[in-house]
Amino acid sequence: MTRASDIRDVTLSKEGLPDWLDPVVRAVETVEPLQLSRFLPPRDGTGRQSAVLILFGEGARGPELLLMERASSLRSHAGQPSFPGGALDPEDGDPEGEGPLRAALREAEEETGLDPSGVQLFGVLPKLYIPVSRFVVTPVLGWWREPTPVGVVDPNETARVFTVPVADLTDPAHRATTVHPSGHCGPAFLVESALVWGFTAGLIDRLLHYAGWERPWDRDKQVPLDWRS
Repeated sequence: MTRASDIRDVTLSKEGLPDWLDPVVRAVETVEPLQLSRFLPPRDGTGRQSAVLILFGEGARGPELLLMERASSLRSHAGQPSFPGGALDPEDGDPEGEGPLRAALREAEEETGLDPSGVQLFGVLPKLYIPVSRFVVTPVLGWWREPTPVGVVDPNETARVFTVPVADLTDPAHRATTVHPSGHCGPAFLVESALVWGFTAGLIDRLLHYAGWERPWDRDKQVPLDWRS
């Protein structure tokens, strides 16, 4: 297991990023919290501080994102595709400073086996909130400058690790709206034999939109969820 103290270089840098990431960089610099989600951290400071790594790489089919599928045995968000990430440890540092950067890299290494030294962090989105698990989440964005092999490290935490081409995420044929029995609706992506929905899909949806990559899609195409979701 990687200790937070082992991950020293957690500075943000936009130097040397590929040109195709420019729209994402601009979106990160200008987006407001309520443009990303209506669920924002409680004003009283409650909630468990956490971070996720939104990692852009370049694969055989162009730009891609790294995702993982959470183990079905986990207490929260079991079986869901998600970005690598998790709760901050005390060793990660200040939640208002470098803590989320260090936590995002540490959790990504623990869950997918990637080498953090090959990741260039270039941006941080506003903190968001997941009411069902009471996580206050800082989305950290990175460029996979030097890709390394990834895969399941601990089957008790992760079911699989995979990349998704941005071309598939923007393909209208792969988009849908999930409908929970509670009545809540949200964006979803049917990619790589997975249904990406919830918090992760919402972040992807907003990033595609504000980066100008979104293509018109059929919002009436619905995928029902069950009560266990």
